Amino acid sequence: MIEKNINDEFDSQACINNSEIKKPFAANLVYAFIGMLFGIVFVKAEIVSWFRIQEMFRFQSFHMYGVIGTAVVVGIISVFSIKKYNLKTLDGEKVVIVKKTFNKGQIIGGLLFGIGWAITGACPGPLFAQIGSGFTVIIITFLSALAGTWVYGLLKDKLPH
Repeated sequence: MIEKNINDEFDSQACINNSEIKKPFAANLVYAFIGMLFGIVFVKAEIVSWFRIQEMFRFQSFHMYGVIGTAVVVGIISVFSIKKYNLKTLDGEKVVIVKKTFNKGQIIGGLLFGIGWAITGACPGPLFAQIGSGFTVIIITFLSALAGTWVYGLLKDKLPH
């Protein structure tokens, strides 16, 4: 019996959602603008607030749980709609949602992610918005996230599947 490596399966499926349509580099400016708007929304909604994040981890406020819960519901509805109605991208390409397999490394990674989030008050999503808002100490968190990503890439074949 041939043992199937999860990383091989993932790598072979990872390119399924890559766009086949080549656009000029300037088209990325639209995404940069949308990202800036997204960052402004994060700041105004206090999603990047270290104090709001600490309130969440201390169970002192519903604010962040409401935001995260709303995002989960929107995500569920979006994936359901994409699958049910065979929705396509704005360029007309088919959206493929690849089935994922569970492994115990996800639990360990999730715990490490949560601990880092609780300690630093920042997850990868709002890092740039926090730095852009003048919280320059978050640069340390950003560099730590880069280092963690590098270490993961170095050790991923040795980690539990």
